[in-house]
Amino acid sequence: MAQRHLDPTDHGAPEVTGDALAAYLRAQATEFLRALRLHRETGGSAAGGGQETVDAARALRRSARRISGSLHTFRPLLDADWSEEIRPELAWLSGTLGLEHAYAARLERLLLALHRLSGAAVFPEQSVVVTRAAAQQGGSVAALAGGARAAGAAGARTPGRARAGLAEAAQDTAGPARPAPAPDRGNLTVGAAKAGALLERQLTLARTRAHSTALQALGSSRFHAVADKVALLASEVPLTPAAPTTGLRPLAAAAEERLTDAVAALPLLTAGHPYNAEALVHGLSPDPAPHPQDTPWHQVRLLLRLHRYAREVLSGGGAPADAGLPAAGLALNRHRDASEAASAAAQAARTPRITPATAYALGVLHADQRHEVEAARFAFQQAWQKQAVGAS
Repeated sequence: MAQRHLDPTDHGAPEVTGDALAAYLRAQATEFLRALRLHRETGGSAAGGGQETVDAARALRRSARRISGSLHTFRPLLDADWSEEIRPELAWLSGTLGLEHAYAARLERLLLALHRLSGAAVFPEQSVVVTRAAAQQGGSVAALAGGARAAGAAGARTPGRARAGLAEAAQDTAGPARPAPAPDRGNLTVGAAKAGALLERQLTLARTRAHSTALQALGSSRFHAVADKVALLASEVPLTPAAPTTGLRPLAAAAEERLTDAVAALPLLTAGHPYNAEALVHGLSPDPAPHPQDTPWHQVRLLLRLHRYAREVLSGGGAPADAGLPAAGLALNRHRDASEAASAAAQAARTPRITPATAYALGVLHADQRHEVEAARFAFQQAWQKQAVGAS
């Protein structure tokens, strides 16, 4: 049995029953409807509503995730048919609304990394050193680029800070204002601008398609059916007859146990080292499948989210008191973002007929993001160990 790092049971505390679950679900349903109304009032598109529309879409996703996660954790206390019908629909909605933001954040992350790797100052959030990765992984990019399929292209806008960095990278580095770079860094600088443009075309096209898909989803009969069910949930939660007097802590404890078991299966000892060479063995493989080491970490991220939502239900909707939960969650979010960014760099490097300098830049970028993955795993390991010490 895995060691219990957290304690959602809170022995000695008043019993929390299905009535608390009903109140939590009604509150989340109300938040969902409020966000939906705001989204419609702002025009339902980022171009028309600006930041308010973005915030409304984020609030929709937030409520949908919490309702879906709570239905999963506490499903024995809810009408089975109703729960199994609405939960996949909420997951579909949350995933659809999140794609556009994910592509935009991925592009920003990669362009900022190119800016930094081209010799610019390191931004605070991008502090991993990749010189060793560049030397070791750069020579393998030609094979990655050669076994590719073409990706789509579309016009785009570059985030201002990253655009300035890429323009600087494209200039002649022999000017008196800048010192001459080392050979490896110079090779990267030559290809950085083209690599950034390629990533921008591919990810902006994906973002545009995700935006259109989200707009179509919000106008579809499928979404209206979900909204109608959530509206009913705001007034009446379909609990089982025994749920109002049934305690929630055993189900929350089961969610915690699934999390601790999944964490116990992770290679935390390996993650305790700054560099995990094993994680880079297949990093530049021409196989476009997801990195084999990433899947269990993504699963832990989902289980940690379910555990957090269960604790929110037990605390009456408030934030969990555990100091280690936010740090662990942020580390796993960084892990997910860096893993997906590395995959995007690898996919771009498979584009046919790109120049060797561009392929080299993308290979260094890929290795940089894989080291960000390792840094996030190390941060999670540290946060999890501190949580274990605090709970002991």
